[in-house]
Amino acid sequence: MTLKTFLENPAAWLDGSGPLSEIVISSRIRLARNIARLPFTCWAKDKYLKEVTTQVKSAVKNNPFLLNSVILDMENTDSMIRQFLVERHLISPEHAKGKIGAVVIGDKELVNIMINEEDHLRIQTFSSGLQLSSTWNTINQIDDKMSEKLEYAFSPEWGYLTACPTNVGTGMRASVMIHLPALSITKQIGKILHAVSHLGLAIRGIHGEGSESSGNLFQISNQVTLGRQEEEILDNVEKITQKIIHEEQAAREQILKQSRIQIEDQVYRAMAILCASRIISFQESMELLSAIRLGVGINMISIPVKILNELLISVQPAHIQILVQDQQSPIEKDVIRASVIQKKMMEGMKNV
Repeated sequence: MTLKTFLENPAAWLDGSGPLSEIVISSRIRLARNIARLPFTCWAKDKYLKEVTTQVKSAVKNNPFLLNSVILDMENTDSMIRQFLVERHLISPEHAKGKIGAVVIGDKELVNIMINEEDHLRIQTFSSGLQLSSTWNTINQIDDKMSEKLEYAFSPEWGYLTACPTNVGTGMRASVMIHLPALSITKQIGKILHAVSHLGLAIRGIHGEGSESSGNLFQISNQVTLGRQEEEILDNVEKITQKIIHEEQAAREQILKQSRIQIEDQVYRAMAILCASRIISFQESMELLSAIRLGVGINMISIPVKILNELLISVQPAHIQILVQDQQSPIEKDVIRASVIQKKMMEGMKNV
């Protein structure tokens, strides 16, 4: 599979088909696993890292959920390709820094496995919208099959053993990527995020730990797994996400009542700029896409959410760099980005 193939085939979880997808872009479940009697990634010598990679690749070959997967070795990927994979949520920024490891990419990018990230395996599954339970059911089956071929580091007392103490136990991180423009407009976002953190959840940017929020997009996830069952974690994240959605919906009603003309101007101005601009930066494009997505969510304009979701990925720097190829000028990259957006927006308006 080439990078062009990735560019031409957006991840299936971006299709906007899931529940509440006008606000929740995706649900993700991640499992941290380590192989027994091998040192954690951060302490392992190269020979052990290679042993982990070999064992995981072998287990993948026999997993029915990963029959059509692609495996990319980190040693054979340059920094630009690694950033491209980060932007597609296939590897983490931390994994992009590794020297020995790999990433397993499942069909339609719904499943992937990072090999030798912080833990030996980071298994991930994605779904459109808010559907944590079904996403968990999928990854649980994948994990069961992997455990038939790999002996996991597990303690009857502590659960799955992980490099970071916060992942010990189930090793599970349940997260949602959520769009909260109205809470930002009404300046309630700080209060909401502060309350969420006090309820034991983590709030991060779109690429997880250490990343910043762009386009009013946030990742919300559990922080601790020790002493909690998977179903308890899922239920907690789901309930709090539902409360955040309720607050966002209330904020949308508020701005429509109090500032409808201003919101209409913001939405239609964003449409005009994205459809007509010749040059546009990444940050500006994310802000304008956020405004348009809000317009779709409040039934002000009609564009498939799928189109907007796909643009959230394709306007990012490494995706544009691949299209620019040898051209290095920031202006040339911004010209290409504007062209990508116009083409996609025209596609969206034709399908309305």
